[in-house]
Amino acid sequence: MNIEQCHNQMSEKNEVHLRFPSLPENIAFARSTVAAFAVQIESFTEAEYNEIRKAVSEAVSNCVQHAYPNSVGMIDISVFINEQTLTIIIKDQGVGIENVDLAKESDFTTKPDENLGLGFSFMTACMDKIEIQSILGEGTTVTMKKRPEKLDA
Repeated sequence: MNIEQCHNQMSEKNEVHLRFPSLPENIAFARSTVAAFAVQIESFTEAEYNEIRKAVSEAVSNCVQHAYPNSVGMIDISVFINEQTLTIIIKDQGVGIENVDLAKESDFTTKPDENLGLGFSFMTACMDKIEIQSILGEGTTVTMKKRPEKLDA
């Protein structure tokens, strides 16, 4: 789902949009900012806020490490709250992912000397839903959703 589709589907919502360079020091900024916005959903537990932080860290880290090899590009994050559901869209305009299914496998990495290849596995474990769209040479969009567990119990 792209930003416009998400925007059109939401009636009562709150949203925030961020754009920043793919610098390692901005990973903590993204994680903290999204988590601070998510506190509007008071039903989340502290553990769920930590899961949101972890998922955002992993997604933004992927952009920093893989989207723009040997250069700095832009990362866009849009966060929506609608009917107690948090939707996070993280997008880059980088090189894209050649094989999304392979990239989602545990331990897959294109940089074995630098990381463990668990980013998508962590995102999937932390969020209720994750969707990855990627086009080579155009970039990658990761959409993640989370609702407080006690609302779905």
